[in-house]
Amino acid sequence: MPAPTPSRDRWREAAAFFPANREQRCLVGVSGGRDSVALLHLLLEHGYRRLIVCHLDHGLREESAEDARFVAALARQHDLSFETTRADVTALARAGKQSLETAGRAARHAFFATVAHRQRCWTLLLGHHADDRVETLLFNLLRGTGITGLGALRPATWRWVAPDDAAPGCALQILRPLLGIWRAEINAYLAERHLTWREDASNRDSAHTRNRLRAEALPMLEKLIGRDVKPALWRSADLLAAEDRWLRDLTQPDIEALPSELPTAALRLQPVALQRRVLRAWLRAHGIPHVGYREVEAVRALLTPTPGKSAKNNLPGDRHARRRAGVLFVD
Repeated sequence: MPAPTPSRDRWREAAAFFPANREQRCLVGVSGGRDSVALLHLLLEHGYRRLIVCHLDHGLREESAEDARFVAALARQHDLSFETTRADVTALARAGKQSLETAGRAARHAFFATVAHRQRCWTLLLGHHADDRVETLLFNLLRGTGITGLGALRPATWRWVAPDDAAPGCALQILRPLLGIWRAEINAYLAERHLTWREDASNRDSAHTRNRLRAEALPMLEKLIGRDVKPALWRSADLLAAEDRWLRDLTQPDIEALPSELPTAALRLQPVALQRRVLRAWLRAHGIPHVGYREVEAVRALLTPTPGKSAKNNLPGDRHARRRAGVLFVD
């Protein structure tokens, strides 16, 4: 995907990321906000009619019920299937000791997985746009993530998602056709077509880090540099995404082929970057939730026996990584 520039051609390029078959059934995440409303109408303009509109009420705002009614009416207006449910994200965050953003993302994935199984439909379109990609790059950079996080939000990817019940997980193809479209262009698109949407007041709440990045950090960077920095940040995210994909293809082990135990001596000889990729995949294969830098480094510390140090480290979900007789294992 080339770097976005203000041009109507960007919309044609966005449509190139739609499924090739207009008769294919697809899930479309629609919050009711401007981005997802623009995506839905763009799909309809290009002849996609077998769409399943999916809306999750996060239960975070008093206006949430009205958002759901708006999206339901939008689906009825275009004679589209509609799927919705409500999640208490505040309670989920408290129970999982997570941020609201993390809990909300997990709730959305569970919802999409449930709908995918019910509808037997494995393609999901989302309305993330170019500004989202820039903000995600900055947000993840400040969290201390690697290139996988810095290159997050890709035009097309596969993700394993699981419902929050006994149903099995599934692999969803996730398409983000608007990643090359700036927020201002989406506003112009909606205005030209006299389309309405729901405004989420929480997008202006300075309590949210992403909102501060958008409203304060990016304008400050532009003032310091003396130009619009968003296109350069977008290009960085795109370059990092491509490099991460290449490295993953070169180094990512087949999760199903990973042994239940890893020999420490062989893994110690590998470059640190490869150690981390193998251990991250291995921990995920063991069902360890929320695997990040801290969890990977805790296990990597076990590769080399150190006198006086424990051969065991704690993992999320009340699990443990251990070293015994030259191998790593999880219990």
